[in-house]
Amino acid sequence: MSACPIPLYLLLLVILTGCNGHHKTKTMSSNPLLCDPASGVCSVPGTETNTTEKTVNPKSYPLHVIYFTDPICSSCWGIEPQLRKLKLEYGHQVHIDYHMGGLLPDWSYNSGGISKPSDVAHHWDEVSAYYDMPIDGNVWLEDPLPSSYPPSIAFKAAQLQDENKALLFLRALREMVFLKKKNITKWVHLSGAAVRAGLDTSLLQQDMETRGKTLFLKDLELARKMGVRGFPTLIFGNENLASEVVYGFKPYSTFENTLHKLAPSLQKITYDKTWEGLFTSYNSLTLREFSELSGLDRADSEKLLNALTTENKLLQFTTKNGSLWRKP
Repeated sequence: MSACPIPLYLLLLVILTGCNGHHKTKTMSSNPLLCDPASGVCSVPGTETNTTEKTVNPKSYPLHVIYFTDPICSSCWGIEPQLRKLKLEYGHQVHIDYHMGGLLPDWSYNSGGISKPSDVAHHWDEVSAYYDMPIDGNVWLEDPLPSSYPPSIAFKAAQLQDENKALLFLRALREMVFLKKKNITKWVHLSGAAVRAGLDTSLLQQDMETRGKTLFLKDLELARKMGVRGFPTLIFGNENLASEVVYGFKPYSTFENTLHKLAPSLQKITYDKTWEGLFTSYNSLTLREFSELSGLDRADSEKLLNALTTENKLLQFTTKNGSLWRKP
């Protein structure tokens, strides 16, 4: 199963609006690995907006989202709680297309005070506290990534097999790099994440060299044509050619208000907010994610998760900047 192409109506509205609203956000530097906590954006040098190719809509949803992201984008990791809640409440009416943005091509530049991998370590620790999501910056000291392109290409290859498994694969990669300090450009880690997501590793490796690479280049071109300058960028659109852009780290209310602005009649569904229900919906959760999804405050969430760990009902993976819980 391949990834769903972008519906024609959303591409048309991007052409008509120029997708310029998010360009007004200022970031503290043009370095892609310095993600500004104030704006919640991992920014890259801008490109000109242009027209884009036409595709057809394979499914009918009231709303459609084009999401530009990257496996090592810390701000994208920061909005995981919001996106997970959006999927639980509105996933039956909103389809999200994931596209890779190419955050780190290589290290052949020097900007924003960043010229080598070790310069990123302290920054990641800082944004971890800001987003309240566990990130261990020591990966840039112990086993730094030369680029974000290999895991991005691997994700596109995974989408060729199965969209849902590709999202599980992307989640596994992010947990590896942000919490477990793994260099996810290496095949040993890519294949490990693929096994965890239920992907065919042989086919994944084959597609990474061929179709996955081609799809990744198309994503980069699409980002350029749409004028995407940073991540996360989410372009919401409806069939009436109305669009809204959510750019950078934003609270859940921003996402929900955007949905209702474009589709006032949209109805959210009620989901199981018990710990059993949440860990059935998602096999791993951070403290921030559990708090967002359960509706419990941070202190009560932490108390419950720790109790469940003591009772051996959950497994806890702890980093210097936070923890991750999953079912045994």
